[in-house]
Amino acid sequence: MTTYSLITLSFNKLACTRRCLTALLTDTIADAPWELIVVDNGSTDGSAAWCDTELAALGAARGVPVTVLHNPGNIGCSFARNRAVAAARGTHLVFVDNDVAPRTRRWLTGLRTALEDHPGAGMAGAKMVYPWVPYPIQCAGVGISRRGHVCFRGRGAPILDPRFARTEEVQCLISACLMIPAALLRLHGGFDEAFHPVQFEDFDLVYRLREAGHAAIYVPDVAMYHFESVTTQGTPTVRNAAVVVRNGLLFQQRWRHCFEHEDGPPEEACRWLKVTPVPFDAIGDLPLV
Repeated sequence: MTTYSLITLSFNKLACTRRCLTALLTDTIADAPWELIVVDNGSTDGSAAWCDTELAALGAARGVPVTVLHNPGNIGCSFARNRAVAAARGTHLVFVDNDVAPRTRRWLTGLRTALEDHPGAGMAGAKMVYPWVPYPIQCAGVGISRRGHVCFRGRGAPILDPRFARTEEVQCLISACLMIPAALLRLHGGFDEAFHPVQFEDFDLVYRLREAGHAAIYVPDVAMYHFESVTTQGTPTVRNAAVVVRNGLLFQQRWRHCFEHEDGPPEEACRWLKVTPVPFDAIGDLPLV
């Protein structure tokens, strides 16, 4: 039986996809059988061919089945993920962006253990860190203010900041690295395709599961490198600023009845901290723990 189904999307950005998916296959130490499902959204830079050949061969050598699903164009995040969910065989679905690589080698075990240790929990997310020294936090779970504004907890803070060092229930999680029991996700209908092509579809899902009584658990002992926004940067079919505004408004309208009554972060904590990235090509080997 397959325990973990890792699901990742690909749309061009071959260098990043190659680096991160290779790392998933070579650096992950799993406690149970797993599979990797890649959905290619009409890449034109060789990404699809690389997944079909070299990635599949690497998976075979590592004993990990690799399935590549092809879409004729960029159908968006929710549609693509839902297609992968329909094909997944694992008891636990793990959504991993193609700009994410492991820091914690036993990350799958860590996320599943967190779910098992919190009865009723519906999803578990990792501590996301930047892939450059000293590996500051990119996202340690998400807070939503009472006005519906988003706060990436810990953004820019030291990786071992004690404020973000305990496993805890949080308001929200990002889907860059997110584990959900497959039966639970299917019961609640997967990702809402109204949030097209991307942005806020993960927050909407988290709030749907939370409204049904399933907590979102942040797991700091699981750390993953996140190159951040490589997936959508420069994509001609995604006007990211406009999409953020439109889908953010939809999220706020839909879930205001929840976050208005939650003890979310103050508005000033939701100001987006700009982080100057290290160029992708300048990032060397990343340490594993």
